Amino acid sequence: MHSHLVQLWRDKLDVVFPRVCVHCGGTVEEGSCRHLCPRCVRLVQIVRSPHCPTCGHPYFGEVEENRLCLHCEALVPRFGEGRTAILLQGAGRSLVHALKYHQSLQVLEDIVVIMRATPGYVDWVRGAVLVPVPLHPRKRRERGYNQSHLLAECCVQAAEGQAEVNELLVRVVDTESQTHYDRETRQENLKNAFALAPGGTINPALRYLIVDDVFTTGSTLNSCAAALRRSGVLSLDVVTFGHG
Repeated sequence: MHSHLVQLWRDKLDVVFPRVCVHCGGTVEEGSCRHLCPRCVRLVQIVRSPHCPTCGHPYFGEVEENRLCLHCEALVPRFGEGRTAILLQGAGRSLVHALKYHQSLQVLEDIVVIMRATPGYVDWVRGAVLVPVPLHPRKRRERGYNQSHLLAECCVQAAEGQAEVNELLVRVVDTESQTHYDRETRQENLKNAFALAPGGTINPALRYLIVDDVFTTGSTLNSCAAALRRSGVLSLDVVTFGHG
């Protein structure tokens, strides 16, 4: 009954305030997503097998045995494996940027839909302790929220509650944005940038999954993984929503 009432309320709002596609700007009238029009939903590049076991990026064309992923060949991961849902291009990029830079929290419901549509994604997060990549308190105050924490909650929703979020890490170094730096510079800047949160406890019997919005070079995830390894985590993997 509750979901039926929510849908009725949404339908009424859509009549008064038509939804706009975050990618093309057109009106969203129907479809699986509420903030991407059906045409742009088809443009979202969902990741399918085969893909790199470390970062999740798909392999295109003929796959050679033991092939090195170009995104990971210079990375020495402190985590086990990684998965991602989409490539950060086109409509997928618009969805992530709407969340990260434009405070468009309404796109989270579409992100859950896409997570569920990505082969193997829900199975990957099910049963894990989800550890969001933390923001420095200054950045958290400026943005008003941590997008990685919100994405971790999306993972829980996609898995129908069969995972839990635990903010086990804190960011102790206030680094500037790493967007324009190469891998080597990112690794140096992020060295020892994260630590176990005060009062945080580790259960070595559990599987932990670091959650971030995007896998770029893996430097942030690796720095977080190093902090968790130092704290006693044995089973450790990563998951992102986008790759690029």
